[in-house]
Amino acid sequence: MQVAATSILAVGAEGVRAKVFDSDADKAAQSSDKGIAVRFLGTGAADWNGKDERGEHRRWSSILVDGHILIDFTPTNLEMLPEGCHPDTVFYTHSHGDHCHPATALKAGVKRVYLSQTWYDIAKADFQRAAKVVQAAMPEIIPLYVGQAVSIGDLTITPLPASHATGYTFEQTLIYLLEKDGARLIYATDTGGIPAVAARLAGIDVHDSAGKPITALIMEATMGMAHDDDFRIFTHTSVGGVERIVRVLQKTKRYTPPAGQPVYLTHMARTMHPTQKELDATLPAPLAAAYDGLEVVFKA
Repeated sequence: MQVAATSILAVGAEGVRAKVFDSDADKAAQSSDKGIAVRFLGTGAADWNGKDERGEHRRWSSILVDGHILIDFTPTNLEMLPEGCHPDTVFYTHSHGDHCHPATALKAGVKRVYLSQTWYDIAKADFQRAAKVVQAAMPEIIPLYVGQAVSIGDLTITPLPASHATGYTFEQTLIYLLEKDGARLIYATDTGGIPAVAARLAGIDVHDSAGKPITALIMEATMGMAHDDDFRIFTHTSVGGVERIVRVLQKTKRYTPPAGQPVYLTHMARTMHPTQKELDATLPAPLAAAYDGLEVVFKA
């Protein structure tokens, strides 16, 4: 699949610099840089279904990490994989259909699946059915436990507990801490804030004197500005909620980003957000709305 060239934002101590891929060699050089490379395959919540009346289009939320690791993946994200990209691993945050679709992962070539052990049996059965339908080999399904770090090359991924509910009453939904080359990135969707246990495990609990700050944050903002009182507050976060979290983390020195690096918002509901152009003009610093196809390299 061909995806149009998009800007790379390489974020490091020197600030933010824009980079446009002009050639395959340029891409290879960029991917070899130190840091955590993230491509946003989708930045929308479940209420997106193609372009809306404003001409906006956000696919369901998913990211590609370092060119071969997915966090969540559905049919809406398939077209956003770079040409020639064959991801081998997927980490799921939870079982909702706008985040997990086994057949699509198999079509993309995924060989390893990581997910919360609280729905392991359900997921294994779903993948077995999907493997028969698409005639693909059954991937390895690996149960995750909260706080259990997984190392893939020089990248470490640690599952943290989210505050979100699914149709399976006892499913523990997850957010993830990604660490590489000194960069520490929390990817948080879907969740109502950052739960205390997640903060403790990530090293950003101010009660823990031995904590370690994060250097980057991608966080869901299902509810837009002026929607702080929406009923989804128990399982999702608003723009105002993210702003408060960031303010506290900065004040307590638990969030120490490189100069000029934004906090990227994702999982934005179609019905509760304006257009990308309006978001770019109105979001309070350091928040920035991610968009489908945006690529960022997070550095320490």
